[in-house]
Amino acid sequence: MPLYHNDDQAMLADTARGFIAEEGNIAKQLRHWRDRDCKDGFGHGLWKQMAEMGFTGMLVSEADGGLGMGHVEAGIVLEEIGRNLTPSPFLTSSVLAATALNHGSDDIKGRYLPGLIAGDHVFAVAIDETAKHRPSRIATRAEKSGNGFRLTGSKSFVIQGSSADMIVVAARTSGADDDADGITLFAVPKDASGMSHDAVRLVDTSMATHTKFDGVELDGDAVIGEIDGGRAVLDAMLLAGRVGAAAEGVGVASGAMDMTVDYLKQRKQFGKLIGEFQALQHRASHLYSEVEIARAVTIKAQQLLDAGSQQADLMASVAKAKVAKTARLAVQEGVQMHGGIGMTDEYDIGLYMKRDRALAEFLGDAYFHANRVAELSGY
Repeated sequence: MPLYHNDDQAMLADTARGFIAEEGNIAKQLRHWRDRDCKDGFGHGLWKQMAEMGFTGMLVSEADGGLGMGHVEAGIVLEEIGRNLTPSPFLTSSVLAATALNHGSDDIKGRYLPGLIAGDHVFAVAIDETAKHRPSRIATRAEKSGNGFRLTGSKSFVIQGSSADMIVVAARTSGADDDADGITLFAVPKDASGMSHDAVRLVDTSMATHTKFDGVELDGDAVIGEIDGGRAVLDAMLLAGRVGAAAEGVGVASGAMDMTVDYLKQRKQFGKLIGEFQALQHRASHLYSEVEIARAVTIKAQQLLDAGSQQADLMASVAKAKVAKTARLAVQEGVQMHGGIGMTDEYDIGLYMKRDRALAEFLGDAYFHANRVAELSGY
């Protein structure tokens, strides 16, 4: 498959680029909500606009009211979100949670998907229980209680946890903490008794929570998929999220690069534009090459995922690792080539560095995925 967009995807890219640059830009969204110390960290008005554009239901089937698109198309939106540092629940709600709900019963789809598609609801996912991403270990327990379950445990860094109308929670219903089997996913509503949130603001100003479940009573119909058979759904959700995070990371890298190149064309030193200095030209050329490689490997991962290929899991980790390194290079080069003002809040380039640091850790950092590539390759 060619590693570029077809005509329909290119049209979508043009639409998403114009809309998000206009409505989701740094001044209107990130700085606006940050400077007001917004408890959600994003604008619900923009989320509703994204729903009107059809973005929120891209990965939901047409039978369930969505657009029935693929991860290539979702990645197009995510790249523009990254390019503009747009605070949005798109990755957690429309990619991660939507992927989990797609594996649910008709009842649970009917309960949650319409609100997502309409932009009325925001969802979160609760997987990790420590500071680092370690989905192989699930210690949060869900014990049988009457016709349902009693949920006990805690989750760390639940993105938009306190804003979510529902949280997809991975819990253990049988076996030891490190067992592959015995996992069940639950749709936990925001008003569940016994669930509490300790909200924290991350370095990129987005909001997350450390969430505790103290005997949360859930009905049996809160189960997503099969009891004890949730590992496959969890893996599908993680795969979609990692590919989506890579796409957003490409946008962060591309946005930082574009801003830096523009600065090289404007800033003068010793009577010359600094973009005329050969050393900076070489660095900018190297960065451009790295960004294009990261974009290509991300598109490949998206295409393999949409095709249902067994190689999608491997390529998702290749993309996540590559993009993390490329985005770090882009933001570091950006701040350095801006000079001293690159460290000030007045210039947006520093905001790209902060977003990169948060996104690089989400669903596994470069080291996690490099090791995963080695393991999946038989090393």
